[in-house]
Amino acid sequence: MKIKNLLVPVLLLGLMLNLSLSTSLFAQEKKQEKQAQEARREIFPPEIKTVFAEGIQTRLVRPDILFSIAKHYYLPAQQNHHNIFLFKVKNADLGFAPIVPVGETPEKKEEKEKEEEVSAFQAEPNLVQANAHLFLQFNRLENGSPGELVKEVYIPFRIQEDGSLYKPDEEGLYSTGYPLPSGNYLLSMAITSGDLTKIGTQYFEFSTPNPTSFTDALDTTPIFFVKKIERMAAAETTSEVHKNIFTYSVLQIEPNIDNIFAPGEFLDIFFFVFGTQPKEDGRCKIEVNYQIFKEDQIVIRYEPRVYDTFPLVSQPLPMKSTVIIKSEEGEKTEQRDLEAGAYTLVVKITDMISGKSVEKKVSFEVR
Repeated sequence: MKIKNLLVPVLLLGLMLNLSLSTSLFAQEKKQEKQAQEARREIFPPEIKTVFAEGIQTRLVRPDILFSIAKHYYLPAQQNHHNIFLFKVKNADLGFAPIVPVGETPEKKEEKEKEEEVSAFQAEPNLVQANAHLFLQFNRLENGSPGELVKEVYIPFRIQEDGSLYKPDEEGLYSTGYPLPSGNYLLSMAITSGDLTKIGTQYFEFSTPNPTSFTDALDTTPIFFVKKIERMAAAETTSEVHKNIFTYSVLQIEPNIDNIFAPGEFLDIFFFVFGTQPKEDGRCKIEVNYQIFKEDQIVIRYEPRVYDTFPLVSQPLPMKSTVIIKSEEGEKTEQRDLEAGAYTLVVKITDMISGKSVEKKVSFEVR
């Protein structure tokens, strides 16, 4: 984790959450509506509409491009939740190919390469590129069946890789996101080749809670671990596809979706707390106790942390246990990295204004 002791600048981020993501949604809708009006056509091409119509009831996937939806996170965005979808695709299925300069045919490129001497050092990597399209269709989920069509989102994307590191059989982790009101949804997702001749689909059910429903209890968004957080110059105004990271407001976040750590690394958790009671100045005051268990035994107990601005927490926790060493000279304590094995992080959150509390558990592994 590059940013240690990061509790996101909550007042600023609170403003961003109220403005940036809702503005992004509005901007994206207007842009798509304008494009559709100018082209006098639907956002989705007929091929995609047909594929979704054929598969949505049975959830039968189209296997031209195989992919899987690995995780769904959500975080608050004014009256909406910003939904983040992490998905995995094998490199070969995205059709990575060497970049051919404009006006240079493959034949000319091959002839040029034969004439040039091979250099042991290259100033720039030999890039390969995949051009693809992503289509997201959101339907309300009613009694387990797809109901009202809520939104269609089209995202063209281009991914470049260093050709010397490219491995066709490896899976890449990608993300996209879109803000929606709370509720139960069915996501129909399609990834296609640039020319739409190959279409892969997946169907994914997800739910997000109504923030106003937490009157008698606390709850949290999905708690996840972070590898790295960086601040962007501005929030994105349209949905994009990213590799290895996702964006939220002005933050660029690289998640650890496998919950696997090396000895000596930090556990850096990220979550939002629902149901806190604000003080007169609008700020919250929550206390969070963190403990790490190995089976039924506590191996690390951290000092309680208090967050008194906004109930959005990004907290790095060192994985150092205190060991008592006995010798003829007496006893001494020593800090050691957690040994390899399976552990559970127990997070107990207490609202110091209302007295409400909730406990969450997250499993992880040290290798």
